[in-house]
Amino acid sequence: MLLHGFQAALFAQRHRFALWLPVWLGIGIAIYFAIRFEPDINHIFAVTFFVCILAAFAFALPGSMRVLMWVPIFVCLGFLLAVMRAHTVNAPKLSWHYYGSVEGTVAHLDRSSSDKPRVTLIDPVLTKTAPYRTPKFVRVALHSKTPGTAIAPGARIMITASLSPPAGPVEPGGFDFQRKAWFDGLGATGYSRTPPMLAVPANPNTFRLRVFALRMWVSKRIQIEIPGQTGAFAAAIITGDRSQIDPALLTDLRQTNLAHLLAISGLHMGLLTGFIFAIVRLSIAAIQPLSVRWHGKKIGAVVALFAGLSYLLLSGANIATQRAFVMVAVMLIAILLDRPAITLRAVAIAATIILIARPESLTQPGFQMSFAATTALVATFEALNKSEAWRNFNTGALRFAAPVFSLIIASAVAGAATAPFSAFHFNQTAQYGLIANLTSVPMMGLIVMPFAVIAGLLSVVGLQGPAFWVMGKGIDWILGVAHWIANLDGAVVRIASAPPWVLGMFTLGALFLILYRGKVRLAGIGVAGTALVLWSQAERPAMLISENGRLVGISTDKGRALSRNKGNGFAAKNWLENDGDGASQIYAAKRAVFSKDVWSVEVESEKVTYLWGKKLTNAEITSACRSAKILIAPQYKDQIVGPCHAITQQNLRSGGAVAIWKTKDGLRAQTAKEKSGKRLWNE
Repeated sequence: MLLHGFQAALFAQRHRFALWLPVWLGIGIAIYFAIRFEPDINHIFAVTFFVCILAAFAFALPGSMRVLMWVPIFVCLGFLLAVMRAHTVNAPKLSWHYYGSVEGTVAHLDRSSSDKPRVTLIDPVLTKTAPYRTPKFVRVALHSKTPGTAIAPGARIMITASLSPPAGPVEPGGFDFQRKAWFDGLGATGYSRTPPMLAVPANPNTFRLRVFALRMWVSKRIQIEIPGQTGAFAAAIITGDRSQIDPALLTDLRQTNLAHLLAISGLHMGLLTGFIFAIVRLSIAAIQPLSVRWHGKKIGAVVALFAGLSYLLLSGANIATQRAFVMVAVMLIAILLDRPAITLRAVAIAATIILIARPESLTQPGFQMSFAATTALVATFEALNKSEAWRNFNTGALRFAAPVFSLIIASAVAGAATAPFSAFHFNQTAQYGLIANLTSVPMMGLIVMPFAVIAGLLSVVGLQGPAFWVMGKGIDWILGVAHWIANLDGAVVRIASAPPWVLGMFTLGALFLILYRGKVRLAGIGVAGTALVLWSQAERPAMLISENGRLVGISTDKGRALSRNKGNGFAAKNWLENDGDGASQIYAAKRAVFSKDVWSVEVESEKVTYLWGKKLTNAEITSACRSAKILIAPQYKDQIVGPCHAITQQNLRSGGAVAIWKTKDGLRAQTAKEKSGKRLWNE
C-alpha cells in the first residue's frame, strides 16, 4: 500500500520531471565546488561507472519509478560537468610576485574598486618568463597620475607593473577570487605607477577585438550625445562600459536595489527584444497585404532574436548578458515552434543550457538572482492566470488598472525572490527597494530602452539627437530616484554572512514549493523558513587575520575592532560587510587601542599576542609563546616550538587568511586553505 501510494505521488509529478533537471545538475555542481579536494582520475572513473550502472537499472524500472534513478544520474552528470569545465579552462597563473616590464594587447577596460582605471591584457609577455608559465590574461590597475599613451582596444602596450597571483579569500569561507580568476583565465593581477607606452598601434585583428573596439566607439559617441553621469549610465546599459561610472552613483543604485538596471541582464534584454518584437509584429499587422501573407508573430520573433544577439555582442557578452540572451532565445524559439513562450519549462531549459556550458555560473550571484526572480515571476503569474478572480479583473471594468497591479506584483515578487540572495552575497537589503523599482522600472521600460533603440535606428541618418535627449531625461529620473531614496533614514539594513549551505537549503525549499505539485509542496515553506532561522543564528569569527598578517580584526561589543586604520582596505571592507557592519575602516580602528607593532589582547578570556618585525629574537618569541594562547608573528620565518598556537609567515603563505573561532575547548584557528581544501585554483 505504501509503495503504491509512493508510485501514485511520482506519477502525479510526471509532467514536472523536466523542471527538476537543472536542479539535479545544480546539486552535482554544488557538490564539486563544496568538496575540499580535487577529484583525480580514480574519482572521475568511479562516478562515471556509477552513472552507467544506474542508467542500466533505470530502464528496468516502471515509468513512474524510473525518475528515482535519474536523480542521482543527473546529480553525477552535474558533478562531471563541473570537473570537465574546471580542467578545460586550465591556464598558467603566476606563482610568485613579479615586478618588471609587461607587454600585452588591450582586451578590456574598466575601473578598480578604488576607482582607478584598469586594463586587462591578453597574450602578455613578461620579462624572463617562459611562455608556458605566462598567464593568458593579466589585469593591471593604473595608478599613474599622468595618462600616458591613449589606451585603445587592440593596441599593444608596454608598462612596468607589480603583479601577483590572484588573491585568496580574505577570510576562510569568504568570496574566493582565486576560483573566479581560474574560470576567467585571469592568471595575475596588480598595479602600475608608470604611464603605459604604445608598442604597436591598435589593430583589432580578431573578431573579439573588433567587437571591443566597436563597443568603445559607441560608448564614446553616447557620452558625447549625453554628457555627465547620465551619459555614463547610458553607455553602461548599451555597451557594458562602466569605466566612467562614479562610485557614488553605484552606491546609490545598490542601496536602493536598482543596481540591476545598470547590469545588462534579463530586464534589458527582455525590454529590447520585446520592444522590437512588438514593433515588427504591429508594423506587419498594420499593412493589410502583408498581414494576410506573412506571419507577423514569427517574423517579429526572428528579428527580435537577431536584435538580441547583436545586443549581446555590443554589450560585451559578459556572463549575465549571455544568460539573459539564452533565456530570451529559448522563449523566442518557443514562439517559432508555436509553443508557450513564458513557462517554467522555458526557464528550466535556459538554466540547463547555462549550467552545461558554464557550470561555475551556479556559484555566481547573477545566475542565482536572475533565475530566482524569473522562476518566481513565471510561477506567480501562472498561478494568477489560473485564478478566476484574476481573469475577471483583467477583463472587467477595472481592466485598465491591470497593468499597474501586474507591475506592483512583479516588483514585489522579484524583490522578495532575490532578497535572500542579495543579502547573502552583498550583506545588505534595501528597505525601500520596492518603491525605488516601482518608480524606476516603468521609466526604463517605457522611455529609456525604447528610445535607445530609436536612437540607434536614427543614427544611420544622423538624427539620433532628440531620441538621446529623451533617453537622457528618463535616466535622470532614475538617478534622481536612486539618490533620493538612498539618502532616506534606514534605507539599508546590514546583514551578517551565513554559511553557503544555508542559502542552498533555502533555495531547495523554495524550489520544492514552486516545482512540486500537491499539498506536500508546502513543506518547502518550512525548509526555507528553517534556513532563514539558522541564518539568523550564524556566528562570526572571534578574530580574523589578513593573508599578510598586517591586519587583525577582533570581535567586540561595539563591533569588530581593526588593528590598523589604513592598509589591507579590501580585507577590512569585506570583514565589516560580512559582519553586517556598515562602519568604515577608520571608524572600526577606533573601537580598540592597538599599538603599531606589538600588542596583546584578551579574546574570549584567552590571551592573544601580536609581534611584527623581521628581527625578533628567539627569546622574545619563546617568552611570548609561553604567556599567550595564540601568538601571531607574521614576519617570523622559523618554526616556533612551545605551548601556544603560533601563526607565522610560513603559516600565512601556505594557508592564507586565518579565522579564530570560539569553541567549548577554547579558541580554534582555521586557515582559508583548510576551509577550501586543495583545489585547482589555489595550488
